[in-house]
Amino acid sequence: MDETINFEDFQKVDIRIGTIIDVQDFPEARNPAYQLSIDFGDLGVKKSSAQITTLYQKTELLNRQILAVVNFPKKQIGKFMSECLVLGAVNNKDVILLNPEVKVKNGTIVS
Repeated sequence: MDETINFEDFQKVDIRIGTIIDVQDFPEARNPAYQLSIDFGDLGVKKSSAQITTLYQKTELLNRQILAVVNFPKKQIGKFMSECLVLGAVNNKDVILLNPEVKVKNGTIVS
């Protein structure tokens, strides 16, 4: 990546901790994905589409804490409205979810 940003640019990105409270298949997605409902505490529950089906089963995602950007504009994906971007490390084509080492309060700011 050639472009650098300053600290003020970084501060505009609102990254929060949330807990996945519901996981559904998303058969309408172009690439295999799940529809996630994520509890961000005082921010409420937000939905996201995540292409994480190769490494994660639905049952192991429930109650898992993740990191997500919560201040992107909503994005329409088929009939589904994604309200946040779940963060992960991309290893080849697999996405490995980022999460805190210990449980923290939903909505906690990541800085």
